[in-house]
Amino acid sequence: RLADALSSFPAVGGCRFELLPVYAAAIDRIVAEIDGARQYVHLLFYIFEDDDVGRRVADALVRAAARGVAVRALMDAVGSRGGLRALGPRLRAAGVEVVAVMPLRLWGPNAARFDLRNHRKLIVVDGEVAYFGSQNIVSAHANRGLVNEEMLVRTTGPIVRHLHAVLLGDRYLETGTLPPESDDLSAPPVADRADDGLAQVVPSGPGYNEGTAEAVMIALMYGARARVVLTSPYVIPSEAFLAAMTSTARRGVVVDLIVDAESNKPLVKLAQQSFYDSMLRTGVRIHRHRGSFLHAKHMSIDDDVALIGSSNFDIRSFALNAELSVLICDRGVVADLHA
Repeated sequence: RLADALSSFPAVGGCRFELLPVYAAAIDRIVAEIDGARQYVHLLFYIFEDDDVGRRVADALVRAAARGVAVRALMDAVGSRGGLRALGPRLRAAGVEVVAVMPLRLWGPNAARFDLRNHRKLIVVDGEVAYFGSQNIVSAHANRGLVNEEMLVRTTGPIVRHLHAVLLGDRYLETGTLPPESDDLSAPPVADRADDGLAQVVPSGPGYNEGTAEAVMIALMYGARARVVLTSPYVIPSEAFLAAMTSTARRGVVVDLIVDAESNKPLVKLAQQSFYDSMLRTGVRIHRHRGSFLHAKHMSIDDDVALIGSSNFDIRSFALNAELSVLICDRGVVADLHA
């Protein structure tokens, strides 16, 4: 009920999810999906970089456009500035629509602050398949000395239409138009089973309620009966979020927080560590991940519910950035996530 009140999208059943936690394999799946597209490929990414991974995905987009597929690539104007500058001209010349999202403007209806960015990562292919999660279109070695580890999710079913609506909304914010492919949203919905593969899109940012993901996460923690697992590279909790974590641990629920031992943002790491004492005093278990830079952002509650997306656990993600998370009520997905 809380998610219904906060989100612009209802929960839908009949959804299927496949977790893709292996970086190179996830890029392989993205490229293969683009190569198999028949009607359209729509992408929205915070980082679309001019490197080996970015060029490989760009090559697939060019091939799709050459087949007559409608290809639209939305890239954050700051996070993807390298890709926009180096890959944008080639993509446009091949017939790909390239849109810089939230370009820096000092005035006007879409004036954007430098610190308010579109942090979503989303692909929709033919209205049938979508990918979402934490992974950008960039090399796993983009952070010097660190190798990124991510959580990308492939999904099918009614949730794809809702994810597509988020992407088209971001495009509309920049262009003021809807492409012909948006007709998919007005088609009769596919019947779903409410008790099977239940999921709900939880977006936040411009055009949506502020702090939506945080409110849902807090409610989930207070409702947990046995176990809460929180995973994020950046954890600078609000008072309400910290209270939910510590209160949940105090009443005997196992609360596991998985963070990185080494960070690509030293100042953020210091700020994050300042909360550890109060967490540990109440029984929160903190696990420092080693061997890679764990950039995934997700949580799970008991054996029933998962929330996976692009949002870190800090005020930038909860109050400033455009983010995208998916609330999943599916025991199979939660078991896969725990594994």
